Amino acid sequence: MKTGYLNCVGGISGDMLLGAIVDSGLPVEKLTDALNGLRVGGFSLSSRSGTRGGVTGTVVDVTLDGGDGRRSIQGFIDVTEKSSLPREVVDRACEVFRCLGEAEARAHRVDIGHTQLHELGSLDTLVDVVGVVVGLEELGITRLYASPLPTGSGIVDSEHGALPAPSPATLELMAMAGAPVVAPPVANAGEMVTPTGAAIVTTLATFDQPAMLLERVGYGLGSRDPDGYPNVLALWISEEAADPGVIRLSMIETNIDDMAPELLAYVQERLFDLGARDVWFTPIQMKKARPATMLSVLVPPELESQAADLVLRETTTLGVRVVPTTRYEAGREIAEVETSFGPVHVKLKRLAGENGAVSPEYEDCRQIAMERNLPLLDVYRAVQEEASKKLL
Repeated sequence: MKTGYLNCVGGISGDMLLGAIVDSGLPVEKLTDALNGLRVGGFSLSSRSGTRGGVTGTVVDVTLDGGDGRRSIQGFIDVTEKSSLPREVVDRACEVFRCLGEAEARAHRVDIGHTQLHELGSLDTLVDVVGVVVGLEELGITRLYASPLPTGSGIVDSEHGALPAPSPATLELMAMAGAPVVAPPVANAGEMVTPTGAAIVTTLATFDQPAMLLERVGYGLGSRDPDGYPNVLALWISEEAADPGVIRLSMIETNIDDMAPELLAYVQERLFDLGARDVWFTPIQMKKARPATMLSVLVPPELESQAADLVLRETTTLGVRVVPTTRYEAGREIAEVETSFGPVHVKLKRLAGENGAVSPEYEDCRQIAMERNLPLLDVYRAVQEEASKKLL
C-alpha cells in the first residue's frame, strides 16, 4: 500500500502540491494528459527545477490563456462531474470543492449559494485541485498523511482587500477539520497556507505521521524564497510499515447513571460511524453506591472535538474527560483463503514483517454455518486451522 506524507515545512498551496508530485517522479506531460479529461482547455502546465534555501525541488507553473472567466464552486463541480476522469478522482475532487465552498461561505457569513470566490474562481483553482487528486492517483498513493500546518503571519493583499495571514477561509478549513497548527518559523512570514492548499490537505489527508518504509521524496517549491526557512513542501512516499507502530489517540470518557441500555447502544453506533477506533462500556459505582456505566471512546486526535460533541448531545452527561494516549498497533491485512468450505476472508496479523496470527472473519463463518446448518464454533475452528497451515 503506497502512503504519502506531506511535511509542510514552508506551508502548502496547490502549486506546491503539484510541484511535489512532479518532483516525486510523475512527468508533467502525463499530468497534463490526464487533466485534458476536464475538457475545458485554456491552460497549460510546465515544470522547472529551482531551489529554496538549500533545498532543490520543482516549480509547476499553471499558465492560463486568459479567456476562461470566473467560476463558482458549483461550476467547478459541474465541470469535474462532466469530465472523462475516473469516478474516484471525480468524487474526491468534488469533495475538496465542497469543503472550499463551505469555508468561504462561513468566512464571509453568507449562504454557500451566494459565495463569491474572487481569486479562487479562476481556472487554476480547478487545475490545482483536480491535478493534485489525479497526481496522487497516478503515483499510486492510497493513504495521505500530513504534518501540522504553519499558520503564517502578517498581512496579505487580495481582491477582498487586506487580509490577515492565514486568511479567514484558510482558518475556517483548519477549524472544520480540527487540523493541528504550529507557529510560523519567522516573524512576518506572510501567507504559508493558501485556501486551495488547506482545502486539499484537510479533505484528503490525516494529520498524523505513520511508520513508513521510505522510498523517495519530492519537493514542491513555493513562489517566494524567504530568509529564515526553506519555502518547500516535501512529499514522502513509501510502503506503509507493517511492523508495530505507535498511534496517537484521544481517550474520551464519561460516567452515566440515568440512560437506558438501548440508548447507550445507539451512541456507540454513532461513534463508530464517526470514525472511533473503539467504544466500550464499563459497569461502575458512583456517589452513594449508585450503579452506573462508564462510556469510553478512542478516537484519532482530529476527531476529538466531534466525538466529544456527539457524546454531549446524545447522552445525559454534563461533561467528558479527554486524555491523550498512544496505542501500539501490529500490521494487519485481510486475505481471502480457499478452504474446504470455499473462499473465506481472514484477518492476518503481521509482526516484524512476518505473519503472526490468523483470525477468520465472523460474517463469512456465520454465513457458512447457517447455509450448511453447522455449529459456528466448528466452522470457525476449521477455517482457522486451514488458513494457518497456508499462511503461517
